[in-house]
Amino acid sequence: MDITLSVIIVNYNGLPFLKNCFESILKQLKGIPHEIIVTDNNSADGSCAYIAEHFPDVVLIPSGENLGFGKGNNVAVKHAKGRYILLLNNDTILQGHLAPALDVLEADPKIGVLGINMLNANKEYLKACGKFPTPANLLRFKNLVSLGAEFDKGKFSGKLYDIDWLTGSFLLMPKRVYEQVGGFDEDYFMYVEDVDLCKKIALAGYRRVFMPGLSYIHFVGHNAAKDPLIIKGLETYINKHAKGIYHFFMHCALSINKIVKKIKKKKQV
Repeated sequence: MDITLSVIIVNYNGLPFLKNCFESILKQLKGIPHEIIVTDNNSADGSCAYIAEHFPDVVLIPSGENLGFGKGNNVAVKHAKGRYILLLNNDTILQGHLAPALDVLEADPKIGVLGINMLNANKEYLKACGKFPTPANLLRFKNLVSLGAEFDKGKFSGKLYDIDWLTGSFLLMPKRVYEQVGGFDEDYFMYVEDVDLCKKIALAGYRRVFMPGLSYIHFVGHNAAKDPLIIKGLETYINKHAKGIYHFFMHCALSINKIVKKIKKKKQV
């Protein structure tokens, strides 16, 4: 049987989330020939044993080390047999059948990647896409996800929206596109690699689209401890995608952002 969709998950100590994640995949892909492939980044919580015992059909790839998010995905995709791949975080629960999303990709070969509506643990709307970094929006991280009133409120009137980038917790795309752009850039360990991937997809001439009619829960939370990793990721992005005076101004904007964050942190102490 030909596999339509390969679900790719990178796991690192995600044992508490795996049962609900896998069961939602099985439910929301019912009738669609699929496989689940997991790269385990050397978890120490018994994740591998749990998967082997309770979900033996999952293709499990123990890495023996923490490869990071991008490289972990790249490793798993090499084993994928599907025409399409879904890069999915382990701490997610799909809320609807994915057939309509696959239909969208089938209908338009110029769509390089598709994302859907993201909800938090309380099923409240979270922003799942944004704008590519510029000197202006790098001054405040909030500006990177400022896409207008509908995206601010989570109330959408359209079925599809063309955007710049989508969060890496749910990325549905043709496998050929992933391979064409070389997958994730492994110079990123964690954070901003999804923005970089979407930038490469854009440069290859493909659309990046957001489909709000479908949703998934993502047990995510931002805290200031992530800021240094995000800043490091943005520095890598700037060095790869900006040149000349634009490169200079983007680094200046990010430096101002870092200074402001340091001042705010000192005031909180």
